[in-house]
Amino acid sequence: MTRLVAVVAMAANRVIGRDGTMPWSLSTDLRRYRRLTMGKPMIMGRKTLEAIGRVLDGRDSVVLTRAAVLPLPGAVLAPSPEDALAIAGKLAEGRGAEEIVIAGGAEIYALFLPQIERLYVTHVEAEPEGDARFPVIDPQAWRIVAEETVAAGERDSAASRFVTYDRR
Repeated sequence: MTRLVAVVAMAANRVIGRDGTMPWSLSTDLRRYRRLTMGKPMIMGRKTLEAIGRVLDGRDSVVLTRAAVLPLPGAVLAPSPEDALAIAGKLAEGRGAEEIVIAGGAEIYALFLPQIERLYVTHVEAEPEGDARFPVIDPQAWRIVAEETVAAGERDSAASRFVTYDRR
């Protein structure tokens, strides 16, 4: 059975974005993101796809949007959450992937959170201003199953913690 997961980096104040970009630079987290998403279908909103600027190699981008045409080639359009899950499920089956990744933005995370079984969170040790936030991670609903503290590397603007949560 394919499980629904989210991969997100968020600040201590739950900020995940500002003006369509991430308000930090974390090359350590980008390597983790690649490892966690490679070979898996990713469901995201149109703004997230546009912020990334391209379809990521080795991953399928299923874009949940009301737009009739996508601005970037290679992505798959999904007009509803149900369609996005059905399309991603077929893509996961074809790839032999065990996870479907919810990749943002804020509205997409909130929409799918009730169905998500695992959260891969990079907790960024910063409190930037932002206009997009991740929902509250309720400790009554989620338990930590793995945690790693990561010092800020040479190309990181902040230290972080990699935390994996499973739904209780």
